[in-house]
Amino acid sequence: MSPLAPDFPAESDRPTPATRIERDSMGERQISDSNYYGIQTLRAIENFTISGLKPLPTYIEACVWIKKATAIVNGELGCIPLDVSQAIGQAADEVLTGHLRDQFVVDIYQAGAGTSHHMNVNEVLANRALELLGETKGNYQRVSPNDHVNYGQSTNDVIPTAIRIGALLAWNRTLSPALDRAIGVLHQKAGEFRSVVKSGRTHLQDAVPVRLGDTFGAWAQILTQHQIWLSRSCADLTALGLGGSAVGTGLNTHPQYRRRVSEVLADLVNQPIVSHSYPMAAMQSMGCFVQVSSALRNLAQDLVKISHDLRLLDSGPKTGLKEIQLPPVQPGSSIMPGKYNPVMAEMISMVCFQVMGYDSAITFAAQAGQLELNVMMPLIAYNLIQSVEILGHALASLSDRCLAGITANRDRCLAYAEGSLALVTALNPHIGYLNAAAVAKESLETGKSLRQIVLDRGLMTPEALAEVLNLEQMSQIQGK
Repeated sequence: MSPLAPDFPAESDRPTPATRIERDSMGERQISDSNYYGIQTLRAIENFTISGLKPLPTYIEACVWIKKATAIVNGELGCIPLDVSQAIGQAADEVLTGHLRDQFVVDIYQAGAGTSHHMNVNEVLANRALELLGETKGNYQRVSPNDHVNYGQSTNDVIPTAIRIGALLAWNRTLSPALDRAIGVLHQKAGEFRSVVKSGRTHLQDAVPVRLGDTFGAWAQILTQHQIWLSRSCADLTALGLGGSAVGTGLNTHPQYRRRVSEVLADLVNQPIVSHSYPMAAMQSMGCFVQVSSALRNLAQDLVKISHDLRLLDSGPKTGLKEIQLPPVQPGSSIMPGKYNPVMAEMISMVCFQVMGYDSAITFAAQAGQLELNVMMPLIAYNLIQSVEILGHALASLSDRCLAGITANRDRCLAYAEGSLALVTALNPHIGYLNAAAVAKESLETGKSLRQIVLDRGLMTPEALAEVLNLEQMSQIQGK
């Protein structure tokens, strides 16, 4: 052997990892004892080698909050032993603080309704609870993924509840604060730029003057309205079908379970959660998810428009509009030195396009349910929560690394405003539309200013013309 070669032990000398045998209705399988998941998760890993995408952390958390709430209530009601209830709750707490996250391993494209992920959660909590009770993993007589962790539950009521909880958590933690931040920054810029007059543009052609501050103020109002719409949509996520069990009838649940578990879950996640008056409806319809997704898509399309506006207004620096300067955050070219691109605005457009795509997939999945169940819920879960979170993260980054650092090129703005042929619009009430059109045409052909042509033609006195073509007055929002 070369002296530089690593001295690895021979294959036969390596210790054999400890394993355990687990059984389900299909037979037996050997599982590494280092794994907290069990046989049903193992089968799912083998069946679904699809994308490499694993459940989102927020979705895992939502599922585990549900399992903690159900364990507490089932323990209180005497449906499972109290020590088992407490151990499941402690295992849930550990996962909620970040432990064992590598044990949630099922591809997002999996068994319909989310049974594979659901059993992954049940098995991990059961095996950790067994350890806490001094037992070995896989001793499901003491703590069973089905009979204890999942007592009184079904994939069919747990997963739609987890989507609701996950989306609410994502909204409150990421997107809602990001909207607050963006709206605040835009209002700040509106005040900072309130005296900057610039040329308006419609059809990408010159239009009458506007204030740069009003441009930013309009964007702030647009995002404020989207925040209202999203808040209303998310409010519909608070009515849960949890307790409906398999088909919404509550089979195998304690009479007090449905009401009590919603109360406990509301306290745990600090959300105004209630039990749905008709669990079967909450379990069958994906309508509330489509409603939220539609509101996200609506926000996304306006963010794309705003991001395009930012890029246009910053275009240049020599051959574009360059009315504003976006803060440079990284070099913009691998070949052109000194180039800086509007990368934050570009990024948020890409995120928004993805959200729009997710919305289409959610809509297709939502209408694909049959009878008492929609089996496409895993796709809805990933796409909806992911949409909320990436929009939130993207908007926060845009606010802090782009919007907050924007400056105005005041001289450039004023020059464009003063040189715009659209200023002739203000002359309509004084010289008539046809005369104004003739003045604009002559200005374009000769290069003379509008003011000079009006005076040369004797259409207005210098004093009257100066008052009408006052850019400050012309760009003021009437009635504001």
